[in-house]
Formats: sequence, structure tokens, C-alpha cells
Amino acid sequence: MGAWAAKNRTTLVVAALVVIAAYVFYYAKSDIAPSMFGAAWGYAIPLVLAALVGVIGERSGVVNIGIEGQMLLAAFAGFFAAAFSGSMVVGVLAGVGTGLIAGGFLAWTTVRWRMDQIIAGVVLNIVATGLTSFYLVSGEILPGVIPNLDIPVLKEIPLVGEVFFSGRSWIATVAILAAITVHILLFHTRWGLRTRAVGEYPSAADTAGINVERLRLVNVTLAGSLAGLAGVYLSMDASSSFERGMTAGRGFLALAIMIMGAWRPLRAFAMALFFGFINAVASQLQQTGGVSIPPQLLGTLPYVATLVVLAIAAGRVRAPAAVGQPYVKGDT
Repeated sequence: MGAWAAKNRTTLVVAALVVIAAYVFYYAKSDIAPSMFGAAWGYAIPLVLAALVGVIGERSGVVNIGIEGQMLLAAFAGFFAAAFSGSMVVGVLAGVGTGLIAGGFLAWTTVRWRMDQIIAGVVLNIVATGLTSFYLVSGEILPGVIPNLDIPVLKEIPLVGEVFFSGRSWIATVAILAAITVHILLFHTRWGLRTRAVGEYPSAADTAGINVERLRLVNVTLAGSLAGLAGVYLSMDASSSFERGMTAGRGFLALAIMIMGAWRPLRAFAMALFFGFINAVASQLQQTGGVSIPPQLLGTLPYVATLVVLAIAAGRVRAPAAVGQPYVKGDT
């Protein structure tokens, strides 16, 4: 534990300062803080899920530029499946299933066919944009809402309970659990060791008896379920509607978050919260009108912050060594 704390000293100090500042602001401005922090978490939920998709893929050695397309297809399929079937359960299953199918498409083209991973992701994004625009049917409404999941004890915690564990749908809770679970699996299980091995040195993993191709296929495909859930959240929880291009670049932002989180699930979770907070601040400034900045410029604040932080973090993190490189059995 001491060694871990020493290794992550900077992260722990920054996290402690953020928590202290949040509670100071909460007790000083209790009428604003819960709603603003709640908006930050609401914006961060799909980013957390999408960033985990990138983490799993790149830790396996596969670049997933198609997260944007996976989310968009899932948002479309989930919303209209729920609207036409009259069942929210059917909609959620359709969205998650679509994410799995899109993940399987990306896995098969990049791993089995050894297609360039960047091109495969771009193709997926283009197909998603075209299909969702061509088959868009307006005027549909959802048969209900995704139920909230209040955690009895945790929701009583000041600020934390109000933001994370009260008045949120079960997808928000799944996002938190997914980040923790993927972290534990990735760094404390045999599957995680094998996944990191095929992302760092696949030939050595192959020599050790690991089926590199199969593991990459399975990981990238299953990670698509998280992208599907992120899409479901956007169209069936956050907005209860589907619009063209409603992912609005969140898939690409998630990749930036993954990089700034150094391909680690919990760090990516923290970075998603950071950008959610930046977005909440921009929204708050637009609503209060306290600054003479055009709203269009304020709306770009999260993306500008992404570029700045990414530029700072780019030289401090290292991607998995074999990411983006197709593996052929027998290669060294």
C-alpha cells in the first residue's frame, strides 16, 4: 500500500485538493453546487463508459477510433427499438446488442482480416452516421423512463450521495461499477495479465500459450457492450430523444480521456469527471450571463480544455507497445 501511494503521490494530492475544494464550494454555495456537480456527472457518464471501451481495446493492442460510431448506432437502435416495441427493456437490450455487433465488426476487420485499425474505425463512424441519418424517423416517443437506482446508505453522504447515488438511473451506477471492475480485472486477474501481455508483447504472449487473436477478438467485441450502454444513456436517459449526430464527438473525447488517464480505468474515470465539470462550468456561465462571452465560445470550453490537457499529458504517458499493430502468428 505504501509503495502504491508513493507511486501515485501526485494523483492522490490532486484528488485530495479537488475533493476539499468541492466540499468548500458545496458548503459555501449549497444552492448551486449540487446541481452543477450533478450536471458534471451527468455529462461524464457516457465518457466513462466510452473511455473504458478504449482502455480495453488498446490494452489488448487494438486502436478503437470507432467508439463514436458504436455509441451512435446504439443510441439509434436503443431509442427506436424502445419506441416501436413499447418496452424500455427491449430498447436497452437492442442498444447494448448493437454495441456488441459494432464491436465485433471492428474486432473481426482489424484482428482477423488485419485491416488498418484507424481506417476500420473511420469506416465504422461513417457507416454509423449514414445509417442513423438515412433511417431516422421523427416523432417517436419512449414508452417510459429508465428507472433510478438510489443507493440507501451512500445517497445520504453530503454532496457525493446527492451527485452520484441519488436521482440517477442504474446506468450511472453501472458506469461507476464498470470503472472499478475493469481496473480490478485488468491489474489483479489472469485475464488482465494476459490482456496487457498481448497489448505489450504479443509474440511473447503467444510463446507462453496465449491465443493472441482470440483474446483480442473477445475483448474488443465485449467492450462494445459498454459503448452500447453509453449510447443508450444518451438517447434513452439523458435526453429521451434521438437526433442526428447526437454523440457530438464524445467518442473522440473519450479517447483523449483514455490517453490522459494513462490507459488506466480509474484515472480515466477521474479525467471524465474533470471534463464533465468543465462542461458544467460552461453551462453555468451561459445560464447566469455573468460574463460577456458568446455562448458558442463557451460551448467549446470542454474541447479546448481537452486539447490543453492532452498537450501537457502527451509526453508523460506511454501507450501499450503493440497498440495498432496487427499480429501474425510466428512474427517476432
